[in-house]
Amino acid sequence: MKTFPLPALSVREAAGLQFSLVDAITRHFPGAVFFSGGDLGLVPGLGRPAATKRTEETLADFFGQEDAVLVRGAGTGAIRSALGAAFSSGGKIFIHDAPPYPTTGLTFEQMNLTAVPGDFNTSAGDLYERSDADGALVQLARQKPDDSYDYEEIIRLFKTAHPDKPVITDDNYAVMKVPKIGCQAGADLSCFSLFKLLGPEGIGCVTGKKSYVEKIRATHYSGGVQVQGPEALEALRSLVYAPVALALQAEVCGEVAERLKSGEIPGIKDAFVVNAQSRVVVAELEKKDARKVLECAERFGAAPYPVGSESRYEIAPLFYRVSGTFLRSDPGLATRMIRINPMRAGAGTVMDILRRSIEEA
Repeated sequence: MKTFPLPALSVREAAGLQFSLVDAITRHFPGAVFFSGGDLGLVPGLGRPAATKRTEETLADFFGQEDAVLVRGAGTGAIRSALGAAFSSGGKIFIHDAPPYPTTGLTFEQMNLTAVPGDFNTSAGDLYERSDADGALVQLARQKPDDSYDYEEIIRLFKTAHPDKPVITDDNYAVMKVPKIGCQAGADLSCFSLFKLLGPEGIGCVTGKKSYVEKIRATHYSGGVQVQGPEALEALRSLVYAPVALALQAEVCGEVAERLKSGEIPGIKDAFVVNAQSRVVVAELEKKDARKVLECAERFGAAPYPVGSESRYEIAPLFYRVSGTFLRSDPGLATRMIRINPMRAGAGTVMDILRRSIEEA
């Protein structure tokens, strides 16, 4: 298997992101304001808590965008909000010809949106020029094991052919891991979960063009759907620590894959670093006993299932089946491959759990 993971940041590069975010915080939270617990409710003249407004301004500043809005529903809610702002019911959206992320597929059904698939793995310009879709949705993380497309190039090709049609990117599993998110690469809106970035449950973000963000904000006027000040501040504080943690995690992924490829653990046929959806190691077993190995790994301390795919709760390494989108492209992967996300663990812990699990299986 040949894989094409997204480019990862080094720890030093990730530290640069941390410093840039803190720099933006100092511009929008003067003095002791950042020490507050955050306010609640529809502040007159703002229509949202003041702390939420400051947080949104900080995120827009950090990503270099016109505006940003916090939404409920995490990454799924962010994508749903962006699609609702950019497209009407019955609209046609250009997407990669691959199994969609399950909740994105449901959103298409609920909004009566028609998917117009095209192979993003080809950079043939006519593919984008002849598309009659009303806009595009580009997922940064891989949807199939052999996906190799450059999301920046896909955005450029579509916007060159259709400059007035919106491009939305699903940046889940990529924010704070790659040099540029979708809107920084030319998309109109980027959507992602802050829960996947060590933040509180259920909080998502959409950032990009102000005209679309304002439409989203208008639909969130009601107090019950507002992201309150304490939640916004908690998400922003947590985000500061995400880049370096994720860069260390990427380093461990690389080390584990190299050690497995070298034959350090008997029973492993091969190993690959992939974005499925998170950046993980996929280990191919010599025997078709993946389910048994996963059962054993849980007994040796591995997390048996995700909570939020890199949420604040996930500390122990995750040993799990390969992603649902990968399985839909090749169901046979379920018996011969396992997915390993080191989370906050070092390579030694991951290798020890895997060795013992294979021996017992």
